[in-house]
Amino acid sequence: MLLRTSLLLLLTAWSLSWPPACSRQRGPAAVPPPATAATPLPWLDSLLTTTPGLRRHAVGLSLAYADSARPFYAYHADQYFVPASTLKLLSFYAARHLLGDTLPSLRYFSRHDTLYFQGTGDPTFLHPDVPSRRAYAFLATRPERVLAYCELPTAPAYGPGWAWDDYRYYFQAERGAFPLYGHTVRFYYSPAVPALRRRPGRPARLQVRPRVFAPLTALAPAPEPGPAQGHVRRAQLDNRFVALPAPRRWVDEVPYRTSRTLLLRLLGDTLRRRVVAAPWRPHPGRGDTIRTLPGLPADTLYRRMLRVSDNFLAEQLLLLCSTRVGYHDSLSTGRVIRAARRTSLAFLPDAPVWVDGSGLSPLNLLTPRDLTALLCRLHAEMPEHRLLSLLAAGGGPGTLRRRYADAHGPWLWAKTGTLRHDLNLCGYLRTRSGRLVAFAFLNNNHAASSWAVRNEVERVLGQVRRRL
Repeated sequence: MLLRTSLLLLLTAWSLSWPPACSRQRGPAAVPPPATAATPLPWLDSLLTTTPGLRRHAVGLSLAYADSARPFYAYHADQYFVPASTLKLLSFYAARHLLGDTLPSLRYFSRHDTLYFQGTGDPTFLHPDVPSRRAYAFLATRPERVLAYCELPTAPAYGPGWAWDDYRYYFQAERGAFPLYGHTVRFYYSPAVPALRRRPGRPARLQVRPRVFAPLTALAPAPEPGPAQGHVRRAQLDNRFVALPAPRRWVDEVPYRTSRTLLLRLLGDTLRRRVVAAPWRPHPGRGDTIRTLPGLPADTLYRRMLRVSDNFLAEQLLLLCSTRVGYHDSLSTGRVIRAARRTSLAFLPDAPVWVDGSGLSPLNLLTPRDLTALLCRLHAEMPEHRLLSLLAAGGGPGTLRRRYADAHGPWLWAKTGTLRHDLNLCGYLRTRSGRLVAFAFLNNNHAASSWAVRNEVERVLGQVRRRL
């Protein structure tokens, strides 16, 4: 009897702890938490899976609202892709957190009649596209009798996985601690003008900048086939150049092989002062104060790097960052990458496989949602107008000048990324409703022409703009 009474009391208490079923049905529904997962967009799924130009290669797409950082669409967004030059956004973000508003141009100290100086990786010293004369004017006007360049151990000339036979192309200039002229030579060719009755003829002309390379350049006696390979040939292991004649004017840019001997010669020729090599051995206890010469505003470098996708500037940017990480005894790309992954980029949803600053290496791997997370973080940290001004804009200067604009101006601002079989685009697009959407659209392993894939990417993003 006692056992039955206890059991009855227990069942009664349990039933009272639950509300009746009818009250659960009539009560207000619980408010769901803010959505962080992707929401279905069947029309976009259909575009990505049925478009002939997108069906035969790997495609990933991630979309998020830039103002709230809320992702709302994902298609293979958690899978890894070769990012190509979209990786430059990681280099840009790391630099923003390490360098501040001004680039460090060079480090120096003075002792007696000698100025000792070393590079920081700053690529702007007489660079033809981002020219800075600050370091030049500083060195040219110093009162010390001797200028002593102090070599600094730095990253190898080429990054991991770079193609060895791209040494002759402007997009794969060598890295270095103290670059001059962007580590490239520019050639300006004018064809011969035949003599007429009242006008004398003129032979073909070739100008070489910097001029120190002119004696190392020969003009071929006749045009050669294969103009797609460029107008200038360079020997693989030394600085000997052959320029190919053509019926029209042309300008070409070719990297030169770097060495300490050549650097001293170029510096001496440029500054019109003798420059010697010396070890970097400051003695702070004896009054050797190490100073850093400020260079250009950092945005000047960022804008050029992002708009035209300049690989050399991106690589040098990570070397510049290494002056702010660890010791000052070397310039190391890997040191910066490890530090950034541990600190400023620790918020990325997937750990990036990151080996260089420019994205030239096919060993780099990112996910689409990594890139949209980064774009949303940039939007939160920077004024929108400033951020968009650094990127290539549709119809404007840079890599998007023929696309993504209408009569009212650009509707997309982005970073392109292209290797032979990879074509990627990530950035921001303004929808017809006025929302700013962060997107990453990655295409890997395509066998079609890049032009055809670009057309499909533009068509899909145009639909996103119209429907959202």
